[in-house]
Amino acid sequence: MSLALSVFTIVCVFLGAVFFLAGTLGLLRFPDTLTRLHALTKADNLGLGLVVLGLLPQVDWPLGALKLIAVWLLALLAGATVGQVLGGAVRPPPVSGAGESTP
Repeated sequence: MSLALSVFTIVCVFLGAVFFLAGTLGLLRFPDTLTRLHALTKADNLGLGLVVLGLLPQVDWPLGALKLIAVWLLALLAGATVGQVLGGAVRPPPVSGAGESTP
């Protein structure tokens, strides 16, 4: 493996870890559930994408690369789905009469 590919791997995995750390900090620091979910889903998807991108030059082609990409796509779909379900579960009920005008 060349030095350039090794440096590329290290940089991408490091940046992915930074995004994971940022998502974790958002989970701990944001005030409500919806903003915490937003921080986690965005940061984790980008962090995992960077880790996968960094590992792609290090695996056997094409089977290893396809496995990494499949795991990333599965995590993207699962993260978005779980975020939507949890966001809908914690959404406050609508106020009665909201949006209606009285004559």
